[in-house]
Amino acid sequence: METYTHGHHESVLRSHRWRTAENSAAYLLPHLNTEQRLLDVGAGPGTITLDLADRVASVTATEIGETELDLSREAARSRGVTNIDFRVEDVHALSIDDDAYDVVHAHQVLQHVADPVQALREMRRVTKPGGVVAVRESDYAGFVWWPESAELTEWLRLYQQTARANGGEPDAGRRLHSWARAAGFTEVESTSSTWCFADAHDRAWWGGLWADRFTDSAIARQLVDSGDATTADLARVADGWRSWADAEDGWFSVLHGEIIARA
Repeated sequence: METYTHGHHESVLRSHRWRTAENSAAYLLPHLNTEQRLLDVGAGPGTITLDLADRVASVTATEIGETELDLSREAARSRGVTNIDFRVEDVHALSIDDDAYDVVHAHQVLQHVADPVQALREMRRVTKPGGVVAVRESDYAGFVWWPESAELTEWLRLYQQTARANGGEPDAGRRLHSWARAAGFTEVESTSSTWCFADAHDRAWWGGLWADRFTDSAIARQLVDSGDATTADLARVADGWRSWADAEDGWFSVLHGEIIARA
């Protein structure tokens, strides 16, 4: 990953801090127990990480840099969670011994990395035989909404274009099963799940954070710097998000692919 498409603007962290094990890793929870060691790849602000730490013996949280890792460190300090250690790691080449963890987890990570198959190989390598590699990725081409909106259609096109320019794959969810097989997994359980935003509170939250991202975050800067959009274009898209949020019939579904792969 050369550039993290979303960046770490408040509008991005607003979304990431909403995530919990229940709303973002429910497919993994039945596989956890209090004797396991778990590696969380790409911990972000740590809300999922902390929830997982409540369910296992210990967690190692990784991020791509110390600044990014400080987000989850601070979350752990705030909640008094002490069974987490923190490491800067590149998922393509983990500086971790073979067979070190019972569970390796990643949420919304592989869509941003340069080589997701190599990342899965590394995740498999550091997992004990019989252990679990659990990955969940969104699939932007599978996002659907109502009412129809030219501005949201433009938002999706611009986001996918920028993510791919950064070396990522925004439609990762549908590819997880094939990526896992290419990485050498022979036992892969594939599922899908969604987030849905439909009531007035959820629409205001979801529409508002994307409106802010498209005017103030790293995505906005990348689009303007690349010449793919003007500030006026981005303001129009942001207004489209606000109009969608204000619509009483507004509805938005976010598709995710999930895998439980046995090492």
